[in-house]
Amino acid sequence: MKFTLSVALSPPQQFGELAVCAEECGFDSIALPDSLFYSEQASASYPYTAGGTRFWDADTPWVDPLIATATTAAATSRIRFYTSVLKLGSRHPVLLARQVGSVAAMTGDRFGLGIGVGWLPEEFEWCGVPYARRGKRVDEAIEVLRRILDGGMSEYHGEFFDFGRLQMSPAPQQRVPFYVGGHSAPALRRAARVGDGWASAMMTFDELQDTVVELNRLRAEAGTGGAPFEVQAVCTDSFGLDGYRRQADIGVTDAITVPWMFDGLGFDAPVEQKKDSIKKFADKIIDRFETTELEGVEA
Repeated sequence: MKFTLSVALSPPQQFGELAVCAEECGFDSIALPDSLFYSEQASASYPYTAGGTRFWDADTPWVDPLIATATTAAATSRIRFYTSVLKLGSRHPVLLARQVGSVAAMTGDRFGLGIGVGWLPEEFEWCGVPYARRGKRVDEAIEVLRRILDGGMSEYHGEFFDFGRLQMSPAPQQRVPFYVGGHSAPALRRAARVGDGWASAMMTFDELQDTVVELNRLRAEAGTGGAPFEVQAVCTDSFGLDGYRRQADIGVTDAITVPWMFDGLGFDAPVEQKKDSIKKFADKIIDRFETTELEGVEA
């Protein structure tokens, strides 16, 4: 199993140092969050908390994850980056393809695109995009992104997007993986059908286990069951070495973690304290997890 460091809600000025520390400590990836803005008006409930309320406020820092990737990756050489997850529904896929292709080029193809529909009507409508039929629109947007990012001339003539032959260069040298987020039935079907992986938000172990079973069923139904597939998990109740082993046993391939939370530190804690937490997590979890995996292979 791989381990990813989430920098969500942390001050952007800390991203570079956190990424360098994570790379040195054996993390595989950095997960970067996405939010366009904080609206006082919210016409829908947040789907990933019990009460439907947002756990951040108007002063919580959010920077564009593509810009953050390009700048933070410059301080590193190995570690990968992915969005977790980018709101695709309110963005135009042709412009986004240009941005993703640029990030892939600037990072040496160390980038994966985590995508979700988006939950807030205001994010759609205030960006000039209708909230209605957002799922169908996102399905087309994924097709557009894949065609353009795969390189060469492409064109598209759909219900929501229509353009003639075009090419964006340079194309990524390696295929940009798409990680589809969301817990709803349509989101899981989308991940099974077109995703290189699925990204969870906050879930209990039992919820994750049930979801992985359902994803496997949907992938078999869609004919994609034989392809490589990542399961990126934010588990809320299965921690420690044994907890991560349990996650791996049910099919989680990538555990997204915030090590300083285990030490009682807030998102705005000093960067040196966060780096200490990253090193402690690596010593207690990553190094021991890798050792037991190697022992299992040798046995």
